[in-house]
Amino acid sequence: MQTRTMEIGVGLFLLAGLLALLLLALRVSGLSVADSADTYKLYANFDNVAGLTVRAKVTMAGVTIGKVSAIDLDRDSYTGRVTMDLQKRVDNLPEDSTASILTAGLLGEKYVGISVGGDEALLKEGGVIRDTQSALVLEDLIGKFLLNTVNKDSK
Repeated sequence: MQTRTMEIGVGLFLLAGLLALLLLALRVSGLSVADSADTYKLYANFDNVAGLTVRAKVTMAGVTIGKVSAIDLDRDSYTGRVTMDLQKRVDNLPEDSTASILTAGLLGEKYVGISVGGDEALLKEGGVIRDTQSALVLEDLIGKFLLNTVNKDSK
């Protein structure tokens, strides 16, 4: 009888461990088992989306309010078109809000940060954030610095 109780206890412990690993894997990967029915889509065009990926966070004031669901090339304006799924509870964004591609942490994870504007009109489902700031590309900055240094030496 005592052996049977111990076997059931070990089995429950292993099951709890497997569930904890599954939960950890979902948290780390950014996937969720939640339904996406409580979201709405917004779009933003960026000159350079360098390093931004699908499932990247969308934040406002440091709070995650959505995720990037698609990144495409807008063939008319030749810019990167980012599709964002935002939570419906954040449905009061003014039309003059700003979207920026920012970098988090030492590893350089890119995410979209939204700054709220002051306009009376609100963005609706399928709306476009017009005021955007592209990703900061370190290689471009180094190139500009080196080019300035070379130009100063030649004078």
